[in-house]
Amino acid sequence: MTNRAKVAVGGVAVGVILLWLLPFWAALLVMVGVPVGAYLLLDPSQRTRLRRASRKQLGR
Repeated sequence: MTNRAKVAVGGVAVGVILLWLLPFWAALLVMVGVPVGAYLLLDPSQRTRLRRASRKQLGR
């Protein structure tokens, strides 16, 4: 199992646990808010590197 698959399985597991423990709106707020907050904490240079790495670059 690749690291990306392990992260995906962990994310689904955390999402199911949050939906079970919290009301839907609170679980949705946590599932969306944590990645957005982590992205906003990055430096501008780190954000550009992340965008460049996540985008499929054609011709390179």
